[in-house]
Amino acid sequence: MSNLRIHHVGLFAFIFALIFVPVDYLVSASGGSVQVDPQALKVFAPLPTLMNSPSNALTAAKVNLGRVLYYDPRLSANQKISCNTCHPLDAYGAEAKAVSTGHKNQLGKRNAPTVYNAAGHFVQFWDGRAPTIEEQAKGPITNPVEMAMPSDSAAVQVIRSMPDYLSLFQAAFPNDKDPVTYDNMALAIGAFERELVTPSRWDTFLTGNTSALTDAEKTGFNTFVATGCQSCHNGPYVGGSSYRKLGMIKPWPDQSDSGRFQVTKNDNDKMVFKVPSLRNIDKTGPYFHDGSVSTLEQAIRNMAVHQRGMTLSEDQVKSIETWMGSLTGPLPVTVIKPPELPRSTPQTPRPTLD
Repeated sequence: MSNLRIHHVGLFAFIFALIFVPVDYLVSASGGSVQVDPQALKVFAPLPTLMNSPSNALTAAKVNLGRVLYYDPRLSANQKISCNTCHPLDAYGAEAKAVSTGHKNQLGKRNAPTVYNAAGHFVQFWDGRAPTIEEQAKGPITNPVEMAMPSDSAAVQVIRSMPDYLSLFQAAFPNDKDPVTYDNMALAIGAFERELVTPSRWDTFLTGNTSALTDAEKTGFNTFVATGCQSCHNGPYVGGSSYRKLGMIKPWPDQSDSGRFQVTKNDNDKMVFKVPSLRNIDKTGPYFHDGSVSTLEQAIRNMAVHQRGMTLSEDQVKSIETWMGSLTGPLPVTVIKPPELPRSTPQTPRPTLD
């Protein structure tokens, strides 16, 4: 989609929102009970129980292996960094800082988004360079700024050095003659992450229980729709299903990161990023690809200005933020319980020095 077309789509949605939103969206019904138009809910859906993949069947053995690999820092060069380091599962899968710190204290260039519910997104990474969560799992391990393993084979060598891992891989991939491979490692991590689903009161509301949300939250949703935010943030993940230019109406102030353009080299993709999910958004700041905004309140305000061409009142911002709180679900404590890691052996490679 060209930038011009994106601009027109955003402008049309903005005009539509201003002119055609029913009055019921904006006011309370008689008796003080806030109404939500069912038509507004049609672009949303409850979260799935599991984020299944036709190419990566979920089994208990595969998920268990993936959980172990997710927590194992020995898959990094200095043996200090695991997937959980930058995506801590007990903190809604996102660090509370702009960018993560990797090998030799190097800083990443983009904010590490939450891993919760991410397996259901249509692509992975801010620029969409990985089509699936399994492909995404391969990237950080050999990224020199992140976990910094020198090669795929180096990571496999670490795994092969531990008999306990051999048993786990054999159980997870019983039909493979040689189950310990880098691809199978990624499949296992992906299988584990496909269980990281956090249904919330919003899902209960979508399935017909209108009392699952407070009147204040319903009012916040109505404000969200009246502002036109649902044109990008929709579906079961309330986002994560499309690309959009950041700064559709008003240019984003920092354009040093050109987004998807770095992948496609297509001028139309400059400042285009994957639309983030709003699931657990009140727990996963700071916000945006660069982590430049620390509060959800300011993030809402920025999006209204840059994407919708609107300046929201304090009450509108607070109202939308209130509804977003209903998108936060409880953590799956049993699923994410830290596992006992396989024991190292004399054959396990030693860590590099920071």
